[in-house]
Amino acid sequence: MKIYIVRHGEVPHNALGLYNNADEDLTKLGIVQAKELREKIKNINFDIVICSPLNRAKHTAEIITNNKIIYDDRIKERNCGSLSGKPLEVTNRDEYWNYYNDISYGTSEDIKIFFKRIYNFLDELKAKKYKNVLIIAHSGVSKAFSGYFEGIKDGKFLNRGLKNCEIKEYQL
Repeated sequence: MKIYIVRHGEVPHNALGLYNNADEDLTKLGIVQAKELREKIKNINFDIVICSPLNRAKHTAEIITNNKIIYDDRIKERNCGSLSGKPLEVTNRDEYWNYYNDISYGTSEDIKIFFKRIYNFLDELKAKKYKNVLIIAHSGVSKAFSGYFEGIKDGKFLNRGLKNCEIKEYQL
């Protein structure tokens, strides 16, 4: 089975460099990014499309595919908790995205718990008989996918996530 993971298009907090729990929609640039991605993937036939229920992912999915979309809470972004609305610089981003780090930042979701949620989703998907699966989610989710398919390695995930409307293919 081929898994295609897509990160949603740009949203205001991406452009401003902020942590955010708000359920934002795409910016004008995010809409353009999604339309460009639609052209790149138009010749792939997806058996199923699974999407985070957050608006930014839903809107991206609605732009890039005409397929029926299934929403799954397990592929929501890592909850940044009390960091919401704060600049990314309030944390050491390398530590925040280090799987082996035990530092807590406010009430943000623990990275190991977050990865376990994503791994549970992928383990369940593995039991299905699909050929091509499209998943629309978030940067953090793409980091967890990287850990699942490529290994935890040194535990550093800051630079292992997708950019807005970037797509990556994995074999499951």
